Amino acid sequence: MKKFALAFAVLFSITIHAQDNHVILISIDGLRPEFYKDPSWNMVHLRQAMQTGTYADGVNSVFPSVTYPSHTTMVTGVTPIKHGVHFNTPSEPLGITGNWNWHYENIKVPTIFSEAEKKGLKTASMFWPVSVNSPATYNLPEYWYLPKTKGTKRNMKQAWIDKAKPAGFYEELENNAIGKLDSIDFDVKYLGLDENLARASAYVIRKYKPSFLALHLVMVDHFEHEEGRDGDKVRAAVAGVDRAVKTIMEAVDKAGIKNNTTFIITGDHGFVDIHSVLAPNVLLAKAGLYNPEKPEQWKAYFHAASGSAFLHVKDAKDKKTIEAVEEILENLPEQQQKSFDIKSRKKLDKIGADPNAVLALAPIQGFAFNSVATGEFIRAGKGGTHGFFPDFKEIQTGFVAFGKGIKKGAVIPEMSLVDIAPIISKLLQITLPNGEGTLYPGMFTDK
Repeated sequence: MKKFALAFAVLFSITIHAQDNHVILISIDGLRPEFYKDPSWNMVHLRQAMQTGTYADGVNSVFPSVTYPSHTTMVTGVTPIKHGVHFNTPSEPLGITGNWNWHYENIKVPTIFSEAEKKGLKTASMFWPVSVNSPATYNLPEYWYLPKTKGTKRNMKQAWIDKAKPAGFYEELENNAIGKLDSIDFDVKYLGLDENLARASAYVIRKYKPSFLALHLVMVDHFEHEEGRDGDKVRAAVAGVDRAVKTIMEAVDKAGIKNNTTFIITGDHGFVDIHSVLAPNVLLAKAGLYNPEKPEQWKAYFHAASGSAFLHVKDAKDKKTIEAVEEILENLPEQQQKSFDIKSRKKLDKIGADPNAVLALAPIQGFAFNSVATGEFIRAGKGGTHGFFPDFKEIQTGFVAFGKGIKKGAVIPEMSLVDIAPIISKLLQITLPNGEGTLYPGMFTDK
């Protein structure tokens, strides 16, 4: 009886210890390492916190380096070829609908959320990608209803009301954290979206004290698309998101859980300025392999992800069509061929990209892709984008960790997004069975 009591006491103490740990994962969409390394970007709060913990000089993304595959990698520890979220939007050769890969059911492997649920830990998912129907205890998904008629705006508020978990969660946030919002408050041309997401998350932290909270902040990315890597709006968004991070830090302090909380601030990709856009489906249309007026007759189609384009064929055994596409690419003028690199299936397997693609195109900096099949093959572009093959500095994102269990002064020269989940798993004492990431012992304290 005494042995049983002792064993129960040990088990109970371990469980309590795990329950007492808190991890706050904040993803700043479009975060670049210079934002926290260069004082001119005015991330005062994150720079101050960085001095107490560990940071990375650069973090390699996935391919394509876009939001939804990247965020799914953060919470699974595996690349898109395994977790199943290959792009932001599904490949739609029959016509682009505007749908995104919103639903958690698209994820084919366990996540931090599912494994934490098994352990009885409370979690919160705040505007996290691929989160509709997530097992998170508290869920405000990244989701919106598409416009019913052309020219009308997407409806995010009603989508949140309908899909938030538990029922009434969005209304609770309005009543206690963010106030009553109108449709214009969800317009991404205003910085208020990040502010409201931070305030909502702060409320959840203080009220429910989840063991794990994942928050996605988006305005930096939006203005980098508009202005490129630098600009007044980009700098304002960086300062704004820094204040949002401080809001979360203060909420942890007010909740009385600061000593047991670890912060991980990261991103999904860097950014590249562009001047031109390539439309490879135009080449397929001219060759009779894709007809935008009769898309049901398609044989080949390039699904564009901004800084990349993935070739899909209707019949995987149709070698004739594949060879025809390869010949089209080989016969382009030399100057056009120099604007992109062809990534073979072997290279896609190695980096863990879309298993359904025959090959992919990866442009040099300055070029991007779209999916249109009419007009010129090369056209003017502006602003910035991502989605590139993650093998150069500008497309890297960042990483800063501080708080419980994190060593002061450690610097990781280069890491990858697959390394995020192992860190969270260690801190929460959970196991992800399919993880591929590397755990860096040198970033942790002995406590």
